[in-house]
Amino acid sequence: MIRLGRAGREAGHLFRPDRAVIDIGSNTVRLVVYAGSARAPQTWLNEKVSARLGRDIASTGRLPDKAIDQARGALARFVTILADLGITDVQTVATAAVREAENGPAFLQQVRRLGLSPRLLSGEEEAQGAAFGVIGAFPGAQGTVADLGGGSLELVMVEHGDWHDGVSLPLGTLRLPALRAEGAEPFRKAIERFMAKAGWAAAHPGPLYLVGGTWRAFAVYAMYLADHPLTDPHAFALDTLEADRLGKEVARMDPADLAQVPGVTAARAAGLPDAAAMLRVMLAELQPDGVVFSSWGLREGLLFQRLDPAARDADPLLAGVIDFAAPRGGSWRVAQQIAEWSEAVFGDDPALARLRLASAMLALAATHIEPHLRAPHAFAWATEKRWVGVDAADRAFMAAVLLASCGKAATAPELERLTSGEKLREAIGWGLALRLARRLGGGGGAALLASSLGIVEGVLTLAIEPRRAHMVTDKVCGELDSLGRWLGLKAKVVPSG
Repeated sequence: MIRLGRAGREAGHLFRPDRAVIDIGSNTVRLVVYAGSARAPQTWLNEKVSARLGRDIASTGRLPDKAIDQARGALARFVTILADLGITDVQTVATAAVREAENGPAFLQQVRRLGLSPRLLSGEEEAQGAAFGVIGAFPGAQGTVADLGGGSLELVMVEHGDWHDGVSLPLGTLRLPALRAEGAEPFRKAIERFMAKAGWAAAHPGPLYLVGGTWRAFAVYAMYLADHPLTDPHAFALDTLEADRLGKEVARMDPADLAQVPGVTAARAAGLPDAAAMLRVMLAELQPDGVVFSSWGLREGLLFQRLDPAARDADPLLAGVIDFAAPRGGSWRVAQQIAEWSEAVFGDDPALARLRLASAMLALAATHIEPHLRAPHAFAWATEKRWVGVDAADRAFMAAVLLASCGKAATAPELERLTSGEKLREAIGWGLALRLARRLGGGGGAALLASSLGIVEGVLTLAIEPRRAHMVTDKVCGELDSLGRWLGLKAKVVPSG
């Protein structure tokens, strides 16, 4: 037997799954297991089965027997997985197909016999869950949420951290083909009739937040065409005209061609043309201030709803980064010390302060990676890992910080497409300051308490207590000079006090 020792055993508990959501949808039956921060949970396991429970609702009003058997088999597997992981905090919800089916109650009874406690969501509750998913992912969100599933489309207004006017429409991806088969004009009129039930949405400002796998596939296609520097569709945005242009293009495409796009599965491609055609009608009816794609929806909304007000108000970026970086040596306390230590040089703009703090924690964590892997790992953390509460420009800022902290003080061309050169220059300066702080104190905070960084009479100055003068080596002076040159300043070390 291999003995890990106490330190090894404890390390295995730093990031462990502790909650789960089972979503019995019209198209898929899915288990998502979460770990980490309550405010910014990370996905530990995401498994689904395409049972298509709602495929016959429009024609028979029933869940097909074969689909029930497939769903029940998947749920039995999920129950065993959760037991093996020791997870007892499980929310099980059923949505449109089960809600509308004649044999829905009998199916839920079978689910209960597996040991689960399913909750049948009303259309309004389903809309509410999606709304809170968007509110959790985009603090301060204001606009209309459109959550597209297999059996229904939920529309709900979000503003001021809450929701109102939720409605569920029978416009899921499993229902759209029959509507569209009637022809383009009847399809448009049918969508308009349903959209009239959400007439309130056109009167509210803000973007249209698109939730659901089919919408994300649309975003992936748009990003692919644009050769977008990022791959995660979360927080990807389009203006209304471009979304409509792409919708027109996708609505005419063969699903087989869409499935050739990296990141678009055959299952999503099958429903994408119909969804794109509906999106065009939605844009014309609602006239939103652009569209924003959200990877957080009903399941994350269910978790967010349980948080107390203080937890909801926490910054999701910082909550997620702390949870990720701390076990890897990225202390938020040291990161905060570095921020305060360099505040006289970089200021305290709240919009950038959170990005600097997050970047500092990730930079400290990156120092524990092998040197030849450090820069690519740190860059991927900033640009590819799913953080919430940031957009593409924020990710570019963080990536530039991390590259500079790894000694690569140059603007990467792909980042220049995501934010301004001015912001990238500031990010690189912050990354060089992080590098200086680490060099001065070896990553600890004591050296920062005994020194200060500032600009005195146009000179970048590192003031340090005389008793710690021996900490100033040629390499420390080299890092100080590098930061000074980047800022266009001369630099020197002086005694403090």
